[in-house]
This record gives sequence, C-alpha cells and structure tokens, in this order.
Amino acid sequence: MAEGNGGGGEDGQKIKRIAAAAYDYENDARWPSYWSNVLIPPHMAARPDLMDHFKRKFYQRYIDPDFVVVAMASSSSGASSSSSQSTGPSRRSTPSVDQTSRPRDSGSSGGASSRPLDRRSIHLSLNVWVALVSIIGMIPIVPKEFSIKVYRLALLGTLCSNSYTLYTLHGKPRAWNLNAIQAWFQNVLATKEFIRLIYCLSFITSQLQLKFALIPVLIWALEQIAKFLRRNFSTSSLYKKYLEEPCLWIETNTTTLNIMSANSEIALGFLLIFSLLSWQRNIIQTFIYWQMMKLMYHSPATGSYHKSAWAAIGRNMNPYVTRYAPFLNRPVSAVQRWWFR
Repeated sequence: MAEGNGGGGEDGQKIKRIAAAAYDYENDARWPSYWSNVLIPPHMAARPDLMDHFKRKFYQRYIDPDFVVVAMASSSSGASSSSSQSTGPSRRSTPSVDQTSRPRDSGSSGGASSRPLDRRSIHLSLNVWVALVSIIGMIPIVPKEFSIKVYRLALLGTLCSNSYTLYTLHGKPRAWNLNAIQAWFQNVLATKEFIRLIYCLSFITSQLQLKFALIPVLIWALEQIAKFLRRNFSTSSLYKKYLEEPCLWIETNTTTLNIMSANSEIALGFLLIFSLLSWQRNIIQTFIYWQMMKLMYHSPATGSYHKSAWAAIGRNMNPYVTRYAPFLNRPVSAVQRWWFR
C-alpha cells in the first residue's frame, strides 16, 4: 500500500499514524465541531471504523498536513454486496466513504446529504434569529414589554439551538434507566452546549430581567453563524462581497469574544448577588448560577477564558483588599477553597 512521499517515507508515515491515534481529540475544541459536520449515510453509520478514519482526516487538516490518510474502501459485508447485486446491473455502485460522508465544508450536494443540510439550515436560521432578537433586546429605547418578550425569545432560541447541538454530538441516553442517564450526564456535563443550556434555563425561569445576559447569547450566535457561512458559502459571490470580512473577523477574534463573554458571565454573577438585596431576589437562581460558573471555570471548553478573566480580577482587586479590607482575606480564602475543590 503506497503511503506517499510527503511525510518522510513509510517509516515517517508510520510514526505519524501512531501520533494521530494517540492524539487527544476529545480535549480539542475543534473536533466536536468537525465531527458534527460529517455527513454519514444511514447504511454506513454503524461502521466502527468511520470515526477513526475521520479522526485521521482531522489530524491531517489541523495538526499535520504532511500526514497521508489512505482513502477508505467502501467494501461492506457479503450480505450487503449480494443485496446490491440482486438489484440488477442498472443500479450504480456505492461510492467510497470519502465521497459520501465527507464534511460539509467540502461542498457536497448529493441526495444523502440533503436532509442533514436542511436541518443545519434550520439551525442557521435559528442562530440568525437569536442574534437579531438579542440586538433588539439590548437596545435601551425599546419599550419594556416588547423588550421582555425579545429577551425571553433570545434565551429560548439559544436553548433550542444548544439542545439540538447537544443531541447531534452526544445523542440521548442508551436506555432510560438511572445508570444510563448518569453515564450520559457525566459525558455531557462539562460540554459548552450543556453549560449554555443551564445558562439559558437559569434566566428564562427567573422574573429578574438582565439585558446584560444577552451579551454571551449574541456572541455564541455570531460564532455559529460565521462558522456555518464560511464552511458552506465560501465560494458564493454574495458571501464574498458582503459577509466574508465580518465572518473572518469573528473567527480570527474568537478568543477575544470568548474572554468578553466570560467577563460578562462573571459580571452577571455579581449582579445576581447584589440582586439578593432587592425585592426581585432569587436565592435558588443565584446558587445555581454560581455552581454553573464553577463548572465553567473547570470545564476544558470554557476554563481557559474564565481563568484569564478571574486572574485579571485578582490582579486588580487583591491589592485593595489587602490594603483597605484585610478582614476579607479569610472569607475570600474560604470561597477559593470551595471554588477550586
């Protein structure tokens, strides 16, 4: 089997295959997004070697371009081949896996991909809707009753969007019993989609309306829109003329936007604490939100941004606490022990 000359010969490719197999895909934030855009025909979905094949393609695309990925043969079991022969010579042969189940950004438009494309188009429309109503909800001059409606619609749209993404990436529990639900819950607990679900639920169910809560929602929606447009419409003249620069700016400034989102989420946590002094207090919401903030800090998907934000807060606040309020050192230490636990 030929390996190609781009990776330093057969020995070099063997080492690259070992490195690709040992790579930690689950902790790479790009892998879930890549895998969710792979279109797999129903008759190939049960093949166990498909994910390994696309992990190698992911490794080639993002980690080591010199890694050679051998095309995956479309040969299946004898039963399937015999059934295909029984349909007669007029039936066309099944194409290879790379042709039928390649990621969406390759521009495929076959019949097998039409249904997932429709679902993702609906997902895009939902994110566009969330972005628009979030912007409207943050405008100060909007009437109060209308503002409350668009505020809840933005949170509800984000809830639906992340529920769909969570189901696409992780499916549902294998069985509706306690052990299966616990296993599924542990698998999704630290994902950004599940965290955003809790975020939206905590504000939808509350009587307290904080327009500040729409800033992370808007950032999440814009990121999803930019990714979808760049993957599916990069060759469109309309996209190149009007949308390419904004989408490119969003993707190149993802870190800045996520840090802004983290700062907004932290500010919301303190606003909820201050709201405990008002008639709109909600102790349960505040407790759940700060548990979610702790989860965000420790989650691989969001932890780096929250750690950066908290480090900046500590650098600015610690000198003042030490100088003007040393009596707060002990309570702060107790909170930190709970936080890092």
